[in-house]
Amino acid sequence: MTTLHRRFKDAIYEQLARLGKAISAPKRLELLDLLCQGPRTVESLAEQAGISVANASQHLQVLRAARLVDAEKKGLYVEYRLADGEIGLFVFAMRRLAETRLPEIDQVTREYFEQRGAMEAVDDEELLRRVKSGEVTVLDVRPLEEYRAGHIPGAISIPVGELEARLKELPGDREVVAYCRGRYCVMALEAVELLRKQGFKAHRMEQGVVDWQARGWSIEARQSASSGGA
Repeated sequence: MTTLHRRFKDAIYEQLARLGKAISAPKRLELLDLLCQGPRTVESLAEQAGISVANASQHLQVLRAARLVDAEKKGLYVEYRLADGEIGLFVFAMRRLAETRLPEIDQVTREYFEQRGAMEAVDDEELLRRVKSGEVTVLDVRPLEEYRAGHIPGAISIPVGELEARLKELPGDREVVAYCRGRYCVMALEAVELLRKQGFKAHRMEQGVVDWQARGWSIEARQSASSGGA
C-alpha cells in the first residue's frame, strides 16, 4: 500500500513539474507573454522576442508539449495561440507572485523607467478609475493585430510607430492614457514621451489587457463585443 501511495504521488508531481520545465527558459516566458496579447505566427514571435525563427520554433514546441499553447496551419505560416484563457491568468499570477517574492524585479524596473523619467505621479488606482469611467482618451499603442484580438473598451488604436503621423486623431483638450502589453512593455513609454513633447497631457498605464481581464473587467475585440465579465 505504501509503495502504491508513493507511485501515485510521484506520478502527480512529475506531471506538475512538466509546467515548471516548460516555463523555465526566459524566452519561453516572453513568448507566452506575447501570446497573451493574441495569436501570432512563429515569424512574428521570433521578431518580437529578438530570436531566430528556428529558436522560437523550438521554444514553442516545448510549450506545446506542455499543452500551454496550440498551433494552427494558416497558408504558408503556422499560427500559435494560448491553449485557453486560463493560461493568460496563469502567466499573470506567476508574474504577480514573482514581483512579491523577488525585489530584484522592482529594482530593475525602477532603474530603467527612472532613467527615462517615466515614473508616474498619478495614483495607479486613480488612473484606472479614470480610464474605466471614460474620463480620459485611452490609447492602445500595440500592433493592430493585438488590438483586434482584444483591447480595453473605448480605446483608440494607433500603433506607436504611426503615432507621430496620426496625432490629429487625438483630441487635444483631453488627457491621454497610453497602454501596451503591461508593466514591462516600453511602447507606451515611447508614446507618452512623444505626446508630451507635442504638448499633450499624457500618462502611461502599466496595466495591459491581461491585467484588465484579471480584475474581471470586460474587453472588446474587433468582431465580438466583449470577453469576460464586467
